[in-house]
Amino acid sequence: MAYPHPNLELRPLGNTGLKLSCVGFGASPLGSVFGPVSEHDAISSVREAFRLGINFFDTSPYYGGTLSEKMLGQGLKALGVPRNEYIVSTKCGRYVEGFDFSAERVTKSIDESLARLQLDYVDILQCHDIEFGSLDQIVNETIPALRKLKEAGKIRFIGITGLPLGVFTYVLDRVPPGAVDVILSYCRYSINDSTLADLLPYLKSKGVGVISASPLAMGLLTENGPPEWHPASPELKSACEAAAAFCKEKGKNISKIAMQYSLSNKDISSVLVGMNSVRQVEENVSAATELATFGKDQETLSEVEAILIPVKNQTWPSGIQQS
Repeated sequence: MAYPHPNLELRPLGNTGLKLSCVGFGASPLGSVFGPVSEHDAISSVREAFRLGINFFDTSPYYGGTLSEKMLGQGLKALGVPRNEYIVSTKCGRYVEGFDFSAERVTKSIDESLARLQLDYVDILQCHDIEFGSLDQIVNETIPALRKLKEAGKIRFIGITGLPLGVFTYVLDRVPPGAVDVILSYCRYSINDSTLADLLPYLKSKGVGVISASPLAMGLLTENGPPEWHPASPELKSACEAAAAFCKEKGKNISKIAMQYSLSNKDISSVLVGMNSVRQVEENVSAATELATFGKDQETLSEVEAILIPVKNQTWPSGIQQS
């Protein structure tokens, strides 16, 4: 099946040579993490994403207890296109049963992930939420094990993910240059928290690609508001609710404003957002194409930023996520 490739901007990922669509497909919702998703809807959303120019798909064995990987695998297989036309990233070290960054576990993990994804290799394998492991183990044991997987051709590039930004500098300052190719940061480049911006020059100096996930701050910057388990403070939740209500009153959508805010920084290779339906895919791609055509809605953005100033860059404890 041949697909047209509309003009969704492709951005280089550090020194990897990969070019990622500026909007990335976050597959955690395919694991029914935020409510049930049928196989039909999962496949349709992956297919529509690819049709609209998204070439980057991200998952983890942790999402939905391996269900996300299986669903994404089905969706990618249904595309029926050559493997080099899409970029797949999965993770290791975090599982429903807990964290395990040992060389033995991560080596076994990639084989399990490849079987679920129905792939021979993944483009990026990331150590998942490294703040919950020993960072010295990540440096001295996990990354060397991943480098062996790279030599074996099971993975092309190595990444690390986490919420506190300090974990990235800790690891990157201690591994050999080029050992880590990419970092995935989440909830650190959205209207309410842009602290990732301070780290971008350092990451660029290391040749490390940057993926920013959760531009909607895990649901804070949506009309429906965050899920019940969201770990943000009551003040932050309340300010985001006020900002969403303000946008709605003006006939604007806070999620689109937030998405465009995150997409505007070209030093971020891809903005990863969870999707589980054709409608969500279309909304996210449309936010990107609209931004490319007309630029961002600076007036509304400035008004939203003013509402969020009292809670700007206020974070929350790591790892409180629905499993």
